[in-house]
Amino acid sequence: MILFPAIDLKDGRCVRLVKGDMEQVTVFNDSPGDQAQSFVAAGAEWIHVVDLNGAFAGKPVNRAAVEAILSAARVPVQLGGGIRDIATIEAWLGAGVARVILGTAAVKDPELVRSAARKFPGKVAVGIDARGGYVATEGWAETSQLEVADLARRFVDAGVAAIIHTDIDRDGLLGGANVAASAALAQAVPIPVIVSGGVASLDDLKAVKAQEASGLAGVISGRAIYDGRIDLAAGIALLKGAQR
Repeated sequence: MILFPAIDLKDGRCVRLVKGDMEQVTVFNDSPGDQAQSFVAAGAEWIHVVDLNGAFAGKPVNRAAVEAILSAARVPVQLGGGIRDIATIEAWLGAGVARVILGTAAVKDPELVRSAARKFPGKVAVGIDARGGYVATEGWAETSQLEVADLARRFVDAGVAAIIHTDIDRDGLLGGANVAASAALAQAVPIPVIVSGGVASLDDLKAVKAQEASGLAGVISGRAIYDGRIDLAAGIALLKGAQR
């Protein structure tokens, strides 16, 4: 099971938001490349990156920051935010991104997900961002009438590498991850599910680890790592099965 430290990019800097609100922002590092290096030094095997500006704009915005992360990271990077067409997917994969995350596109252009997953096996994930059990899109600015599990089922045979399930109502609040909802989603579809949103402590990681058999494949953490509530090296060891 993988612990993905998160780098959320706004205006070229590493930030964290509260419930996806671009007005409730905390800047943690002005250098995304340096932040990536620190995560790798702590033992990170993957890095999760979101272009927040891109998610709202519908196209990549923080390209220079992402490229700085790719140059510094030396580990696989998964990227979401503003990826809405095959040309953008090809461009990011060509630039060195290991896996792209399609969120809004999964709702509004599911055939893009299918065609991309066929063309780039193992390199396409679906991001399902949930508010009250329903899928949110456009950088979480819109909430659809589509239930999370129903969207996931559309891609059971598409060959996507993973589903990243984010509980928006918990994101950035350090109130605890919605492990039960992510585990239920993992049981509903034969696709690995990565937990995101609200992770606050090693206890959350233990709760995710306890549900590994349900199909949970990893967990994303941002603010708790930046705040020091989760020691990245200890969290990685916990999810790998070792104790520190």
